[in-house]
Amino acid sequence: MKIAVLGGDGFVGWPTSLHLSARGHDVHIVDNLSRRWIDTELGVQSLTPMDSIQERTRIWHQETGRRIHFHLIDLARDYDVLKAWLDEHRPDAIVHFAEQRAAPYSMKSDRHKNYTVNNNVNATHNLLNAMTEIGLDAHLVHLGTMGVYGYSSVGAAIPEGYLPVGVETLSGDTASLDILYPTNPGSIYHMTKSLDQLLFQFYAKNDGVRITDLHQGIVWGTHTEETKQHPQLINRFDYDGDYGTVLNRFLIQAAIGYPLTVHGTGGQTRAFIHIQDSVRCVEIALANPPKRGDRVEIFNQMTETHRVRDLAEMIARMTGAEVAYLPNPRKEAAENELVVKNDKFLALGLNPITLEEGLLAEVVDVAKKFDYRVDRSRIPAVSAWTKDIAPTIERDPEGKRLKSVG
Repeated sequence: MKIAVLGGDGFVGWPTSLHLSARGHDVHIVDNLSRRWIDTELGVQSLTPMDSIQERTRIWHQETGRRIHFHLIDLARDYDVLKAWLDEHRPDAIVHFAEQRAAPYSMKSDRHKNYTVNNNVNATHNLLNAMTEIGLDAHLVHLGTMGVYGYSSVGAAIPEGYLPVGVETLSGDTASLDILYPTNPGSIYHMTKSLDQLLFQFYAKNDGVRITDLHQGIVWGTHTEETKQHPQLINRFDYDGDYGTVLNRFLIQAAIGYPLTVHGTGGQTRAFIHIQDSVRCVEIALANPPKRGDRVEIFNQMTETHRVRDLAEMIARMTGAEVAYLPNPRKEAAENELVVKNDKFLALGLNPITLEEGLLAEVVDVAKKFDYRVDRSRIPAVSAWTKDIAPTIERDPEGKRLKSVG
């Protein structure tokens, strides 16, 4: 297939592009490289050194003989350019990663909230609108998030997208229907993913666009089979308080002798998936497209759930690291349970990678190798959901001890 990977320079987009190319697909990365500009804005860099996208794709061709094409397009701003590109290339499938992905970044300020909404919602709608306008019957696979559902405890498993309900009719009978499982976004970022869902429902119903929406858990790990093939193919690895995912952050902190930063009680339960499984799930979704006229297909893309403090304690036992409990900058429940159904991917052949000491140690080894690139002042999470809960963190210059102030 000819596959357009929108946002293919990113944390999940890059290894997905390599994975699909390795399996013989004609891969075209479409990206505005905004994630690299955000690094510059935040004054932080990927733990792993990343070459330019042009150099990355050159190395891939050198190592494998396969080409990945790169196209510099801003989906949110350049609608006419996007539409013309889609009309010229007419991909068989489109993988949509082209959204600002960090909840803390989306809550940093009013400017960051506006940017996240404008970028994410416009990118998704521009894509759907362009596909419809040019009559492109491509399968659209979108990377969503489990976070659209929030993290409250309802005592039941979160289904894969749709909830069967009974409603009373005017005649007093009960009618059955499936509704989208109610969303409860906890950040502006998660809200944009909730809005994506409504856009997908409309375009699938009104224009017959074939759409699969992947509600992904928190990704951990750094290597995939393809990124291991050459040092310059390595994936980006974020450790800072805005973009670093919780398990990866713990592993990096342990590697450099920095206390594991647990925010609040650590009673937050989250869904997780290894980066190798993430790219495999995208491949499985592409191989099982809905038919034109079908409703949006929704998968829960996760493999296990863990409580944050349990992860911290596990990493502490494994590495000897200390655990520091700090104020939680997020506006969320201190404790929650999370039960998620992921039957669809399991039925389609996914053999999940679960948390194993060997894989965790692999990430620690990567962190130790590049520890000279870590700016310890960027590790604490300080982007607050409201001004009332903005934490002030006091640390020594080496980050050996942390405490909250006030």
